[in-house]
Amino acid sequence: MKIIGTGSAVPEHIVDNNMLSQILDTSDEWITTRTGIQRRHIMSNEYLIDLAIEASRNAIAMSGVNPKEIDFIICSNVASNYVTPALSTIVEGAVGCECPCIDLNGACAGFIYALDYADAYFVSRGARNILVVCAEEPTRFVNWKQRENCVLFGDGAGAVVLTRGNNLLASRLRSISNKEVITYRRRLERTPYETEGVNVDEPLIMNGREVFRMAVTASQQDLMHVLEHAGVAPQDVKYYMLHQANQRIIDSIQEHMHLPQKKFPSIIAEYGNTSSASIPIMMDLMNRKGELHDGDLIALSAFGAGFVSAAALLRWAK
Repeated sequence: MKIIGTGSAVPEHIVDNNMLSQILDTSDEWITTRTGIQRRHIMSNEYLIDLAIEASRNAIAMSGVNPKEIDFIICSNVASNYVTPALSTIVEGAVGCECPCIDLNGACAGFIYALDYADAYFVSRGARNILVVCAEEPTRFVNWKQRENCVLFGDGAGAVVLTRGNNLLASRLRSISNKEVITYRRRLERTPYETEGVNVDEPLIMNGREVFRMAVTASQQDLMHVLEHAGVAPQDVKYYMLHQANQRIIDSIQEHMHLPQKKFPSIIAEYGNTSSASIPIMMDLMNRKGELHDGDLIALSAFGAGFVSAAALLRWAK
């Protein structure tokens, strides 16, 4: 597979750290030094599905592919207003596609999971073009009285159009069951038969230190695995596009790999952690700025609740 179109969309409302200090016991210095985040885009009067549709349309427009020529849509989403139908089916109708659709929840690693699934679909079903869209609103499932979590997140959507090709050089998906590290539970509709305490509503709980440790370790291992599998030296990769969870995590991975900082682009200062949308949003921004060139080797790495992690090595093609 190869990427022939990118797109992204974020909410209009921007919240900087000083604005958060008016509603939380925090400050710009406290947030910036611990996370690298200065501002983020947060949903106000938008709906997540609108961002997903806009990002998808942008990616399709860049690709030059007729929407009716898209054979499969994969939507990565952790949580939204829609439990059913799948977000992917709503995107399908809005952008004019007529194809099978599926949503997946790979947490913050969902984009790489979707790329891997898409590559398998090209092989098994002979697909011509596949749309992958990641649409996330993590600001809607945090406790806005807990500064440790709510200051981290922003909302947004990123999308890519894929076509046949040999540009996915290697990939790796992993999961180590550990729900205690990051957990978010929603209350469901009540039944006459549930027992007390079964149906809970629990905003995002995150063990920051353990997330940091697991993220740095998993990312390094996953990246080295795909590099070795493809026979590529770490220094030959043009960019390492990592999940934008925390600038400290990105910096730690970069330092452990003994590579220059310029190889690790970051948008977290402006967008915060947008879950699985973070890598495709960054990819679209860099692509539209002309920073991605034909033949560039690009390594992707992401990690999230589960605990899941994933990595992929791509050769960029115009």
